[in-house]
Amino acid sequence: MTRLALLATGGTIATRATADGRAVAVDAAELLASAPVPPGAEVTTTDVAGRLSFAAGLDDLAALARTVREAAAGHDGVVVTHGTDTLEETAALLALTHDRTIPVTITGAQRPVDDPAPDGRGNLGAALRWAAHGRPGVTVTFAGQVLPAIGVRKVHAAALTAFAAPGRGPLAEVDEAGVREHAVAPDASLGDPPDTLPRVDVVAQYVGADAHALDAAVAAGARGVVVAGFGAGNATPAVVAAATELLGRGVPVAVASRTGAGPVEGLYAGGGAELARAGALFAGDLSPWQTRMLLAVALATAPDDPLGAARAWTARVGVTPS
Repeated sequence: MTRLALLATGGTIATRATADGRAVAVDAAELLASAPVPPGAEVTTTDVAGRLSFAAGLDDLAALARTVREAAAGHDGVVVTHGTDTLEETAALLALTHDRTIPVTITGAQRPVDDPAPDGRGNLGAALRWAAHGRPGVTVTFAGQVLPAIGVRKVHAAALTAFAAPGRGPLAEVDEAGVREHAVAPDASLGDPPDTLPRVDVVAQYVGADAHALDAAVAAGARGVVVAGFGAGNATPAVVAAATELLGRGVPVAVASRTGAGPVEGLYAGGGAELARAGALFAGDLSPWQTRMLLAVALATAPDDPLGAARAWTARVGVTPS
């Protein structure tokens, strides 16, 4: 018997229409009752939360990571149902804090339970099948594909095929015929689930952006900053100067791209090259939102050298060249 844990956190997969808009109205047991369970699997259900994912905070995500670790200790696989708005961020956190002993996969839905053609039942059934398959590590199961937790992005607001891993592709496909594996993601663990996650802010780049967002972030208590840069990792002269000053004060700064695909590199004089010389972390092809989770976990688990820990992680996982 394969023992699986189903942890429900809310999200569209658990919503129904109300006069005020879609609201969470379905618990873990009802979700499970609607989905096909793989032969030979026994599933226990836990309602971890009942919210829409845009309402979650860092403390909620840290608590979920600890709950997943606890569930993993007594099961052969864990499935988490989650809202799609912030699913890629939770996926990154779980991958960074999972000991890779068993499969953990996250799924959700683009349509509510009472939609004429809901997608949650099929996504959950595929996630349970993939978890029972037994491949250790953290993944996202959605629309018949298994995607790596590190590198996954929500790429469409409404389509059923809402998630992709640009430059990486799916690890496997899951349907009624079974599981077909194509690749295995590397171990992405960085540390144990922290009690709390430090504040890390994302600062977007746009034409004429000045340094006020960086200054305000640190003044508000951010212990690190991610620059969502132009192209391959550039920023305006004002932001480059401010980021260089922060690095000189010991505040970690990471650089990701706002484009949606492709790696960042320190290539351009006065832009990315200057940030690289100042010691900023270039986060390869990670989204700004996953880069934020990386920096937060690095700050929590390696407070004496978070940038060093994050750089070693990016090379080991293949996000940046080793």
